[in-house]
Amino acid sequence: MNQKKILIVEDDQDMRQGLQIRLRSLGYSIAIAADAIAAVAAAQRERPDLVLLDLGLPGGDGFLVMERLRALLLLATPVIVLTGRSPDGNLERARQLGATVFLQKPVDNDVLANAVRLSLKGWSGLNPKAA
Repeated sequence: MNQKKILIVEDDQDMRQGLQIRLRSLGYSIAIAADAIAAVAAAQRERPDLVLLDLGLPGGDGFLVMERLRALLLLATPVIVLTGRSPDGNLERARQLGATVFLQKPVDNDVLANAVRLSLKGWSGLNPKAA
């Protein structure tokens, strides 16, 4: 079986570890980045199948990461935005930059698992509860 790789981009260590544990338990391989600069480098190096991206990051926000990934032609990779920020304005900007799903923290484990599964299958709708 070809194990899918997910790049988790999250600056909060506890959140990063929790996401890593949850996603590994579902059978995914995990790469980690804690800031915007490391995220772009990790995406180039690791070539993940999916990026799970926080918007509030040191070294540039998640929008900057999506812009850089697009410039590097890596935005064909699905991006799930997972943020504590309000969707007001952020949801539309994330959509314009190519995010497949926009989730607010805290996120239910089943909703996250469903969003990851659907995004890896090529689904894009920004609301995994509706699928």
